Amino acid sequence: MTKLDEKLARIRAGKYKRSDFIIADAKDGDMGAGVLGAAPKRAPDGTRLRGKTRAEYLDDIEAVVKQGIVDVMLVSASNLELLHERGVFKKSKVKPVIRANDTTDCWGLVRHGVYPKLASRPFRTASLPRVMYNAAAPLKAPGAKKIYGTDLGLYSITMMNDLDSDLRTMEAFRDFREEAALNGFKYFLEVFNPNTPHNMEREHLGEYINDSLLRCLAGVMKADRPQFLKIVYNGPKALEELAAYDPDLVIGILGGGGGTNRDTFELLHQAERYGARVALFGRKINQAEAPLTLLTFMRKVTDGTITPEEAVRAYHGELQKLGLKPFRSLEEDRVITEEPLKKGMLKAA
Repeated sequence: MTKLDEKLARIRAGKYKRSDFIIADAKDGDMGAGVLGAAPKRAPDGTRLRGKTRAEYLDDIEAVVKQGIVDVMLVSASNLELLHERGVFKKSKVKPVIRANDTTDCWGLVRHGVYPKLASRPFRTASLPRVMYNAAAPLKAPGAKKIYGTDLGLYSITMMNDLDSDLRTMEAFRDFREEAALNGFKYFLEVFNPNTPHNMEREHLGEYINDSLLRCLAGVMKADRPQFLKIVYNGPKALEELAAYDPDLVIGILGGGGGTNRDTFELLHQAERYGARVALFGRKINQAEAPLTLLTFMRKVTDGTITPEEAVRAYHGELQKLGLKPFRSLEEDRVITEEPLKKGMLKAA
């Protein structure tokens, strides 16, 4: 049993405690970029030296797994293969998962690319039978053979509020569920906000995503439903609405852009407060001055032993001890910059 299995079991049984909050590190940047998929290698004063190599990226992933604070490590299928060759997960309770598809809006870090400006289209690189069993085709008896890579992956959809685009996305999602069932593969579902103009006010996005998500799962029976969700935090109202509508849905939020460290800690705090039970952060961890130190305080925030404001101050104190120059001054790093988080602060007040 991994930590993820244990925590999901308690959450579904109605026995959730704050220590059951699930933290995932999204180290799947290579699925959307090339050389820049990993965080840059920096000097202690923060100066960017160069892009990290693939081997250095794998070293970073291994360090996070060994630290043991996260519950889930999300990587590309090709990097998972190399991590298994290193024996990274052999004695770990951290669950390895892969990005099972790579929609075109995930290609945003390709240098000189124009993909983020275009409406997202569904696409898949990873082969499920290869990831699960190192086989070219589904086994006749899924589950009869030892798992080669992993039996869990992230499937991503982007709702565009456009009939042709969303129909194509839903058809691809249906095909994926059918292939997953043939292979005995489980998944969690990521739902992105539209990546191009969407004919809605910003405050309406949460309602649109909630309705779209529930609609696309309405015809899906338990055997084919996602293990949990990963959605954009569109503010406390939208998150509370979704959590209250169907308690059987385990809701997770994604980290989004870099932002300040107060944004990072505040997002965790508000997500847990308003009904999320999972957080999947990529850039917020990957691009931090000291990712392992940041993860330590992320866990303290979700456990409720420290406030987001206190976490920022403590994190800066640890950076000083490590001899690392912060990217922002303490005063700058204490500022909440993301609009949904500002709304959450107003609601709490």
